[in-house]
Amino acid sequence: EIRTIVRDLEQSAREILTQIQTVHQSDGIKCVQEICNGITPLFGNIQKGMQILAGKIPDSQYYRYSDQWRFLIQRLAFLAAFLTYLQTESVISMQDVATLIGVKVLREEGFHIDLEDYLMGLLQLASELSRLAVNAVTAGDYGRPMRIAKFVGELDSGFRLLNLKNDSLRKRFDGLKYDLKKVEEVVYDLTIRGLKPAE
Repeated sequence: EIRTIVRDLEQSAREILTQIQTVHQSDGIKCVQEICNGITPLFGNIQKGMQILAGKIPDSQYYRYSDQWRFLIQRLAFLAAFLTYLQTESVISMQDVATLIGVKVLREEGFHIDLEDYLMGLLQLASELSRLAVNAVTAGDYGRPMRIAKFVGELDSGFRLLNLKNDSLRKRFDGLKYDLKKVEEVVYDLTIRGLKPAE
């Protein structure tokens, strides 16, 4: 039963991913707000699915089954973070991720999002934004890569304050410097070509 519910939730997450990735297209970058408006209601299905899933997990058995949905929660944290970034160009809080996907923040409250899964979602966001920086230039939006560079730089600084153990999160964090480098190269190219917008 858990597998079936998770599979349905993964399908809903793929639908959101398919829609949100249209921002990478030339015409998509010009109508970011419309894309976001179309995606927000889709999180309603995620919330309903999460409630059903939470109802199937016996008390204090979360970690017994958590491998079934860990990747899903990371993907949803990323989608929530990407949606929030596109709407406000700010970083989403763990509380807001939990609210958007319909889970709790605290372990004692039951079915929740782990800190590691939230952080993994933010690291996936950095990769997606480095791609968006390149596609923004292709679409003629030269201001966006500057803002993305600032955001990813701040994200990198924040992660450097954490004492990460040598696990999958640490490995994923190691990729953040390459995402940042990619964005900085885009900014550098725009600057030397005189395409950097005036502040």
